Amino acid sequence: MDRTGIQHDSANIDALKELAEVLGGKGLFTQESDRARYASDQSGLAGAMPLAVLRPADTEEVSHVLAICNRHRIGVVPQGGRTGLSGGACCPQGTVVLSTERLSGILEIDSEAMTLTAWAGTPLEAVQEAARAAGLDYPVDIGARGTATIGGTIATNAGGIRVLQHGMTRPNVLGLEAVLADGSVVSRLGKTVKDNSGFDLKQLFIGSEGTLGVVTRAVLQLRRHVPHSALALFALPNHAAALACLSAARDRFGARIRAFEGMWPDYWDFVCHETSLATAPITGRHGFYLLVEVEAGEAQPEDELEAFFAQLFEQDLVEDGVLAKSLAEAQALWSVREAVGEVDDDFGHHINFDIGLSPSALGRFCDAADAVLAELPEATGVLKVGHVGDGNVHLLVAHDGSAAAEDRIETAIYGVLRDWQGAVTAEHGVGRIKARWLGHSRTPEELALMRGLKTQMDPAGILNPSAVFPQTDL
Repeated sequence: MDRTGIQHDSANIDALKELAEVLGGKGLFTQESDRARYASDQSGLAGAMPLAVLRPADTEEVSHVLAICNRHRIGVVPQGGRTGLSGGACCPQGTVVLSTERLSGILEIDSEAMTLTAWAGTPLEAVQEAARAAGLDYPVDIGARGTATIGGTIATNAGGIRVLQHGMTRPNVLGLEAVLADGSVVSRLGKTVKDNSGFDLKQLFIGSEGTLGVVTRAVLQLRRHVPHSALALFALPNHAAALACLSAARDRFGARIRAFEGMWPDYWDFVCHETSLATAPITGRHGFYLLVEVEAGEAQPEDELEAFFAQLFEQDLVEDGVLAKSLAEAQALWSVREAVGEVDDDFGHHINFDIGLSPSALGRFCDAADAVLAELPEATGVLKVGHVGDGNVHLLVAHDGSAAAEDRIETAIYGVLRDWQGAVTAEHGVGRIKARWLGHSRTPEELALMRGLKTQMDPAGILNPSAVFPQTDL
C-alpha cells in the first residue's frame, strides 16, 4: 500500500472476486493478453499493466464497482477511446481500468428541444451521425471522432476545429450523470437551458479528466444542421495578417465562421515539401497559411468567400488563395491541416505542446518560443499549427528522445508561457504528462481549491490517481 492508501499487492484478490460477481465474464478482463491493450493511450506515455479491466454495462454496475474499489483502496483509471495525448488514460502501477466501451448507444433524440442523450462510451462520430439523421448537428468535432467517446470528450472538455463557432464541449452539455468514488450517483439529465437553481454541478465533471467522478450518461445540446459550406485556403504575409483577416471575417460572416485554422511556414514546408504527407495547393513560400470555412447564408458561400478574398487582396492581407470547388478539393485542403496527426514517423521524437493564449497574443508568443528554442541545441525541429480564432497552437518540438532534452525544452517553453499568462493545455487535457506544469497556468490559491475539491469528492484518491495532480501533490 502506498502513501495514498491504494493497494498494490495480493490483497486485491478479494476485490477482484467481488468485481467478478458484479460484472460477470463479459464485464471483467483478467487475462494478460486482454489487459495489455488498455495500459496506455495515444500520448506515447508508457502505462503499467492494469490489474484488471472493468467493463460495466450500466450506471448501476459502475456504482457497484467504484464502491468496491473505494472500499479496497484500488486506483481506477477511467477510459473511453484512449485517444488522449496527455497520458490521462495511462495506467499507474497497481490500478484497474474502468472502460466505458459497453456503455454505448444513443438513448434519445428530442428534435423539439434539440437535444441528444447518449451513454458515455458512444463514439463522437456516432453522435454526430445520429444528430444529422435528425436534421440537426452536434458541433464538437475533433480528428479522432471515430474513436473518441462522448465521455472522454466531456472529461477533457474537448475543443477541436469548431470552437470559434460553438465553443468547447462545456457549453454543449445540458445534462450529466456521473458516479462518485464511493459509488454515489449524481444524475441530472434534464434538458433545461435556463436553470439557476443553485450550483451547476455538472461543470465539476466537465474537464476534470475522471478525477472527481466517472461520467455515464449525458444530454447534449444540438444545433441546426447547415449542410452547405465553403472552404478556402489563403496565403498571407504573416500571423498579424491572419488576425486582421479574422476581424474582417467576423464583420462579413458573423457567427457563420465554422473554422479558422492556421499553419506556420515550418509546418507547411514539412508536410508539403520535406515529406509526402500532403500536396501543396498553393505555390511559392509565404509567411502564413489560413484555412477558412463558412456556413451558407442567404447567398452562395462560395461566392461570398471569393468576394472576401478579393477584399483581403485589395487590402494587401493575402498574397494568394484557392477556393474548394468540390468535395474532393475541400478534402484535399483539409488534408494539409489534418496531416499534423500523421507527422510522428517522419518528425521523430517530439513534444506536442497544446498551448492556449489570447488570440491577439498567439503570433508574438510563437515568435518568442522560436527564439528560445533556437538557443537550445536539444531542439532539432519545430512545427506550428493550430486554431487561430481561439488562440490554440499545437507546437511540436523535435529532440533526440532523451529525458534530459525533454525536460530542458519543456522548462523553456512553459517558462515563456507563464510569462504570457497562457494555458499549459488548451484542449488535450493535463493528464499525467502536463501535471507537473499545472502551476504555470494556475495560481497557488486556484491549485489549493482544486486539491480541496479532489479531497472532498475522492478522499481515498482512487479516481485516476496521478492525473491532473502529481501524486505527491495530494
